[in-house]
Amino acid sequence: MKKIFLAEDEMPKTWYNIAADLKSPPLPPLHPGTLQPLGPDDLAPLFPHALIEQEMSMQREIPIPEPVQNGLKMWRPSPLIRATGLEAALKTPAKIYFKYEGVSPAGSHKPNTAIPQAYYNKLEGVKRLSTETGAGQWGSSLALAGNMFGLEVKVYMVKVSYTQKPYRRSMMQAWGAEIVASPSMDTEFGRAILAADPDNSGSLGIAISEAVEDAAKRDDTKYALGSVLNHVLLHQTVIGLEAKKQMAIAGDSPDIVIGCVGGGSNFAGLAFPYLRDKINGADIDFRAIEPTACPTLTRGRFAYDFGDMAQMTPLVSMYTLGHTFMPPGIHAGGLRYHGMAPMLSHVVREGLVDAYAYHQVEVFDAAALFSKTEGIIPAPESAHAIKGAIDAAIEAREAGLEKTILFNLSGHGHFDMSAYDAYFAGKLTDYRPSDEELATGISATDGLPKP
Repeated sequence: MKKIFLAEDEMPKTWYNIAADLKSPPLPPLHPGTLQPLGPDDLAPLFPHALIEQEMSMQREIPIPEPVQNGLKMWRPSPLIRATGLEAALKTPAKIYFKYEGVSPAGSHKPNTAIPQAYYNKLEGVKRLSTETGAGQWGSSLALAGNMFGLEVKVYMVKVSYTQKPYRRSMMQAWGAEIVASPSMDTEFGRAILAADPDNSGSLGIAISEAVEDAAKRDDTKYALGSVLNHVLLHQTVIGLEAKKQMAIAGDSPDIVIGCVGGGSNFAGLAFPYLRDKINGADIDFRAIEPTACPTLTRGRFAYDFGDMAQMTPLVSMYTLGHTFMPPGIHAGGLRYHGMAPMLSHVVREGLVDAYAYHQVEVFDAAALFSKTEGIIPAPESAHAIKGAIDAAIEAREAGLEKTILFNLSGHGHFDMSAYDAYFAGKLTDYRPSDEELATGISATDGLPKP
């Protein structure tokens, strides 16, 4: 069986909250001013009440509202596909499956959380949302969701991606959003960055600062975040919950679960429902794949840190390269973030998930092979997961083991063809930050509270 579909009425009716099953809870977020544990009232200027409740909830299953379900049914349930062509090319005894999130209108997994975030904001009378985006998957997804629920959307897009991916900008505009390159002249923080460095190429840390400042200064505006926070990871668990049903139809279950990681949402979406099984004794290997150019899990420090460069967000306990770290302009713009989701950081620290890092060129080698064998051109971010799956399949071949591999193909690469142009022309380069560069960034956490 090549593809496994579920009927619309088989789509999950609840999200899965892994916090209910962890042996030990993650550390609490801290207020950026007082450095004391954060309470619900502290988040109220930025988020609607329902999302704050989800952020702090210990409830295992959280109902998905009917209007959100109806929005998700535009493309969900998404297909589970067996990568038979890739298996044959690798001559591996392993079976490789992937959950394909590129079927969404925005072309990635991001609408899974954009739609509920827009819904809950609309429900509380919010008129406008501000947000950041790296490669544009999140910005286009929130534009889609904002249009669905009649909300204005302002997107601060990291400048290097704003230049690299012009059609992502067009997509956001098609759904009615306003987009500016970050750092911008629209915020105090953006103007300060540009005054100090007019050629600054931007980062997610800067864009987040601008979006938070925007929301904080307007009574009609709330902030929306596309990754990192607990409620975002919660919304993404529809991926893994569907995959469990589809793998059961295939008569299979994964030995290895793989996803790329930037902030952690697409990995968590697939992995967390399966992590519950591992917590309860199942033998499953989890692999989180990041770029060598931004090695948050593999070379970062577990620390309390800000989520943004301007130090406006709460401090969270996470693996981080420091909120001042400026990642190089690799084409996987969605993975250029200095920190990692606190919940994902926690399960890595607990030994439930292993982290791997790959160079840009070898990731595109994997993407090119996948394009030829499976017919889907993957996003550069998602190609990191493909590289991880290929390596796992080769390991199985060399060991003579019939492993079952499941990975999340979080989006297509149709808006990333300039990156493929550079790859095919031999112009892509690899970058590995030096120990000194990382130490400089990580030192930004030195004066902050210790976990």
